[in-house]
Amino acid sequence: MLCSDIIKVIEDTYPKEAALDFDNVGLLAGRTEKEVGCVYLALDATGPVIEDALKAGADMLITHHPLIFSPLKAVTDQDFIGKRILCLIQNDLSYYAMHTNYDVLGMAELSGRLMGLEEPEVLDVTRVQDGKPEGIGRVGKLPVPLTLEECSAYVRHKLKLGPVKVFGSLDLTIRRMAISPGSGKSAVEPALEKGADVLVTGDMGHHEGIDAWEQGLSVIDAGHYGTEYIFMEDMEKFLARKLPGLKVVTAPAMHPFQIL
Repeated sequence: MLCSDIIKVIEDTYPKEAALDFDNVGLLAGRTEKEVGCVYLALDATGPVIEDALKAGADMLITHHPLIFSPLKAVTDQDFIGKRILCLIQNDLSYYAMHTNYDVLGMAELSGRLMGLEEPEVLDVTRVQDGKPEGIGRVGKLPVPLTLEECSAYVRHKLKLGPVKVFGSLDLTIRRMAISPGSGKSAVEPALEKGADVLVTGDMGHHEGIDAWEQGLSVIDAGHYGTEYIFMEDMEKFLARKLPGLKVVTAPAMHPFQIL
């Protein structure tokens, strides 16, 4: 099938119009008329990911985070982003990114379901479609109350993680959880507004974390990658369901750093 056929299937469910204004989603490199027999899924279009995609015989690379985000003035081998773009084009590997459109229409519901949230609602509404609010993250009740320490273990288990960073008193009772996968500093305010006891997210800085805790919101920083790599398995299932004849290869889970 053609790259354009796969794009149509994706955008029928995850239209680019759902992405936030600052974002850059869609086909970022390559040909729409490229014949595609194999797709490679990853979170980021790193150099090693592109190499692995080529080794796997992929014709199309789909990632969550866009490789091209800020405007480029040149594409050359003198810049590490340019090198990756050149590699994609030279190897005729079509490259597609689905970022905040997936966050709004896929990741938010998926993360809430994974945490078993009851009576879930959108954490940060970014648009209303056909009378239905859509946006980033979810907030809802936990199946049973947990201490913050128990909740941290629960998050680690659900996301299959190692250590997480926690702001708050470990013996505090947690009944209502907000989850905002990725970088969640901006999620603190909506989590407070919607009565969450804890926010599960990534990239929480020192000041944002202690300020959230002082306002009564505990924070579990499970990492940017740790809260978003669920994209790969979910999209693998999506493509298998929508395009059963398409070969899909998924990058192995590779956390970008270790805590020693």
